[in-house]
Amino acid sequence: MTFLEHVDVLRSYLIRAILAIFLFSILAFFFKNIVFDIIILGPKTPDFITYKVLCKIAALTDFKSLCIDVLPFKLINIDLAGQFRYHLVISIISGIILAAPYIFYQLWLFVKPALTDKELGYAKGMVFYISSLFFTGVLFGYFIIVPLTVNFLATYELSAQIENTITIGSYISIVAVLSLSMGLVFELPVLIYFLSRIGILTPVFLRKYRKHAVVVILILAGFITPSTDMFSQILVAMPLYILYEISIHISKRVVRKKSAQVVE
Repeated sequence: MTFLEHVDVLRSYLIRAILAIFLFSILAFFFKNIVFDIIILGPKTPDFITYKVLCKIAALTDFKSLCIDVLPFKLINIDLAGQFRYHLVISIISGIILAAPYIFYQLWLFVKPALTDKELGYAKGMVFYISSLFFTGVLFGYFIIVPLTVNFLATYELSAQIENTITIGSYISIVAVLSLSMGLVFELPVLIYFLSRIGILTPVFLRKYRKHAVVVILILAGFITPSTDMFSQILVAMPLYILYEISIHISKRVVRKKSAQVVE
């Protein structure tokens, strides 16, 4: 196939993916009470499940600061079309998240013809793994990263005379960006797989810089949870470190299979 023919095929897959996003966005648009009152605004209330769990942990340990039972801020809208605009934005983001498996499947259909039979065997179930990692990351971001971040930013104060009145746009951007970004971060094992397949990364390299990776993960966790509570930082850092270790194992398997192919 020529370059333009490849582009034409890719366009057809992208159109299908966009249609799926559009349909799921419409669904999210009409169920705004569930999307906003329960999901988007959930981390704003002390009744959120993460806060309840943290309070139970605080009651059983010495980390009393973990318990979050007050969120001293209220949301406001200062733009005439603000609420409608963010209704559209969140509907589209919801559509992208819900349609993610189908989007990954369409991209896989585009890439699949270029793979050999052995490569297809190695990549078996790839859409499932990519989708699972993405949803796991989104859920981790929503239930762990977002509540901790919202709590820190909502309780941080320069002076007791300043009251936190947060715009809906600022709040929504925190929830959406953190959730989606963690969904992408959790694709690290997939990225390592492909980089190992083309020879850019090796398990030796990943092991050599494991200590450096741990430092980076701790700094990232400290940035995400900028509090003095070490427990919160560890809570965020552990899944990221586990992903790194899984990536080393994946890279090791890829290199071993490549070596076996060379011998054959």
